[in-house]
Amino acid sequence: MSTSIRLSPEIRLRLDALASKTGRSRAYHMREFIERGLEDVEDYYLAAEVLARIRSGEEGIMKGDDFWGSDVYR
Repeated sequence: MSTSIRLSPEIRLRLDALASKTGRSRAYHMREFIERGLEDVEDYYLAAEVLARIRSGEEGIMKGDDFWGSDVYR
């Protein structure tokens, strides 16, 4: 799948410099950034969903002392 994006001149220069320094293409680095960034964003939204469930009482938490003293850790 191909797509296009607009980059600011500053970002384009930085990306060009990185491509030149590493010997890899701009496309390679953009794919890497998207894959890594997508994983980070997915993790963020998952954490936000869990936090909302905890705050609403739908999901409980375990205190650190209870965890470290339990059979779960041993």
